[in-house]
Amino acid sequence: MTERLARRIRAISPSLTLAISAKAKAMKEAGENVISFGVGEPNFNTPAHIVEAAEQALELGHTKYTPSSGLLELRRAICEKFKRDNGLEYDSSQIIVSNGAKHSIFNVCYALLNEGDEVIIPAPYWLTYPEVVKTCGGVPVVVKASKSNGYKITPEQLKAAITPKTKLFIFNSPCNPTGAVYSEEEVRALAKVCEEAEIFVLSDEIYEKLVYGNATPFSMAACSEKMKELTVTVNGVSKTYAMTGWRIGYLAAPKDIAKAIDSFQSHASSNANSIAQYATITALSSPEASVEEMVAIFAKRREAMLKRIAEMEGVSCVVPDGAFYVMLVVSGAYGKKFGNHVISDSVSFSDCLLDAAKVAVVPGVSFGADDCVRLSYSLSMKDMLEGLDRIDAFMRSLA
Repeated sequence: MTERLARRIRAISPSLTLAISAKAKAMKEAGENVISFGVGEPNFNTPAHIVEAAEQALELGHTKYTPSSGLLELRRAICEKFKRDNGLEYDSSQIIVSNGAKHSIFNVCYALLNEGDEVIIPAPYWLTYPEVVKTCGGVPVVVKASKSNGYKITPEQLKAAITPKTKLFIFNSPCNPTGAVYSEEEVRALAKVCEEAEIFVLSDEIYEKLVYGNATPFSMAACSEKMKELTVTVNGVSKTYAMTGWRIGYLAAPKDIAKAIDSFQSHASSNANSIAQYATITALSSPEASVEEMVAIFAKRREAMLKRIAEMEGVSCVVPDGAFYVMLVVSGAYGKKFGNHVISDSVSFSDCLLDAAKVAVVPGVSFGADDCVRLSYSLSMKDMLEGLDRIDAFMRSLA
C-alpha cells in the first residue's frame, strides 16, 4: 500500500513547547493553579496607537488582497527600519512580508536548500530550525555552544563544521532560548568564516530590541557587501511590539533570492493579513516609547529571576543578555526520585515539576540542551517569583 504521509512530514518532531503549554492549559481549565514559563509571548497588550491604525484600516476598507510580497508602503517602512537600526540599505523589492518570522524562515530554507544540503545550527537552538530544515530536504548539523563561552559558538567551531555539502548557517542573536547576544567583533569573526567558505546565512533577528545592560546586537549583513549578498535577515513585529497574534514577519534578501521567495509565497499563501500590514506600518514608523517601557519591565524581571535562581539549590544558569528567556540547568536533579518516578532527563523533570508543583517549563531537549529547561520571564513578576519558589521547593523535595 502507498504510504499515506510524505517522508518529509513524518520527519518532523512535534513541538514540546506547545505540548507542555497544552497540558498546562488543560490543568488550568480544570481549576488548578498552574504557573507557566512556557510559550515565549510578551504578556503586554499591543500598544494602543498600533491597534488604532488597524481600526482605521478597517474603517477605510483596506480589506483586499495586497501584493504577495506586502504593501509597498510597508516594505518602504521596513527599508527605513533597516537603514535606521542596522545601517543597511535595501530596495523595497528586496523585502518580503510574510505570516510571521517563522513563515519567513521556512521561505528562506525552501528557496535555498536542495535535498541533502547541510545547514549549520548552533545549539541550544530554537526548536523550529531543525524541523524546517528537514522539511525542506536539508540536513541539520548541530554545533554545541558551551556554557563557558556564554552559549556562543566560536569561529573555529563554525569552520570545523563546514563541509562541501554546507549551504546555510542559521544565526540567531539575541538567541532563543539562551538569551546570548553576540558582539560586533564576534559577529564579524563568524562572518569572515562564512565569506571564505561562501555559505549563506539566515540571520534571525526577531529579538534585536530586547537587550539589557551593555549588550548591543549587530547585523550579520552589515559586516561587508559580500556578506550582505550571502545573508537573508529575518525579523518581525511579534516580540518587539507585543504583536504575536498579528502574524507579521519580514525578510531582507539579495534580489534574486527575494524574487524567488516572492514567487513561491504568491503560490503558497499569497499576502499576509492586510489589516495587520497597515498596523505594522505604524509600529515601525512611530516613536518607540512603548517598546522602551516593555524592555525596562523585562529588565527588572530578568534581574529578579537571576537573583532568585542564585539563591536556589541544585540549579544554575548562564546570564542572558537578550530576549526573555533563561536556560535553567537542572541536571543536578537527574537520578533523583519524585515519588516513584526517577528523573532522568529534561522531559521527565518537566513532567514531574508540572504534576508536583503546577509549574510548566519547556524541556531543554527541544533546544538541543537536555541538561536544561527553558524559563520565560514574559509573565508577571508576581507569578514569576511564585513559580521560582515552587521550583526551589520541588528541587529540595527530591530524594
